[in-house]
Amino acid sequence: MDVRDQSAAAPASDYVRRCPDGRPTDVSTDVPTTEDPVNEVAQIGRHHSAEPDLQELLRRVALGDEQAFASVYDAVVGPVLGVVRAVLRDRAQSEEVAQEVLVEVWRTAPRFRSDRGTAVNWILTMAHQRAVDRVRSVEAAAARDHKAAQLDRTPEYDDVTEQVEARLEREQVRRCLRTLTDIQRQAVDLAYYRGLTYREVAEALALPLGTVKTRLRDGLIRLRDCLGVTA
Repeated sequence: MDVRDQSAAAPASDYVRRCPDGRPTDVSTDVPTTEDPVNEVAQIGRHHSAEPDLQELLRRVALGDEQAFASVYDAVVGPVLGVVRAVLRDRAQSEEVAQEVLVEVWRTAPRFRSDRGTAVNWILTMAHQRAVDRVRSVEAAAARDHKAAQLDRTPEYDDVTEQVEARLEREQVRRCLRTLTDIQRQAVDLAYYRGLTYREVAEALALPLGTVKTRLRDGLIRLRDCLGVTA
């Protein structure tokens, strides 16, 4: 299963901005999205006053300022959702991952380094990585499920192998029976393939009972040697 093929499910009104302690600070009833998240990032970057403010807001978020986090949320939720959705192609999954990204922004704000890039790029890189991780996770789960299903459908025994082995054994027995004398072969056939008693075999072959027992014993010894059966 690929999350790219799933249908959209969750409404945008369910997208809730929360503080890390779980308390909602504000509910976004209309989450801005874009069909071209890269273009939107470029538009944000052209507002010179926005970027320094965002960096300052992240600095305050790193100190635990919830109001600053609400402002960061409002500024980046649209681009984050756009980047994630470009990877996942599924609205419900995208909103879930976007929420995880914004929580991660709160938790990792102290790690942001302005000398390594802009705040927007830092956040959107995080969003892209999260989206890719979600795709890989879903694909791995689907692969595990497929493998489990394959194992469930595998027969306990290999019927083809059993049939071949049985046929080979029958052919070998027939070949070894041909090495016996006529009386030995007839005695073995009557006693072991037709289920007659020694006495019934003797009567059928018109031979003394002792002779039949001797022929059967000699015949079985020869079969054993021919089949390679060890005593």
